Amino acid sequence: MQSPINSLHAGKEGEDIAKRFLEANGYSIVDCNWRIGKLEIDIVARCGDTIVFVEVKTRAGTDFGEPESFVNPAKQKHLIKAANAYLLERNINLEARFDIIAVLKNNNSHTVKHLPDAFRAWVR
Repeated sequence: MQSPINSLHAGKEGEDIAKRFLEANGYSIVDCNWRIGKLEIDIVARCGDTIVFVEVKTRAGTDFGEPESFVNPAKQKHLIKAANAYLLERNINLEARFDIIAVLKNNNSHTVKHLPDAFRAWVR
């Protein structure tokens, strides 16, 4: 198990990898680690006329599951709340979606899995 310091470092490194990946694929980074209260959005990006809220999950292996499996319904609910607050605060009126970027680190290499439109904010 990683120590908290190593986990924080791995998380930051994973977010940096995710930002580079997004930029290389035509996304513009708008914001990083945006917070309101206890809610946080890892990366806010723009792709055309869509604002993209990106949750980054970084792991050293898959012994406990794929990184993206840690974005459970409770985490999704928090991300949706944070995204709504972000859109209101910034007065943004664009199509929005939620992506997950899973980063698997293995020594000095890594793999990136991008899951566009990974979940939706359903209005009831």
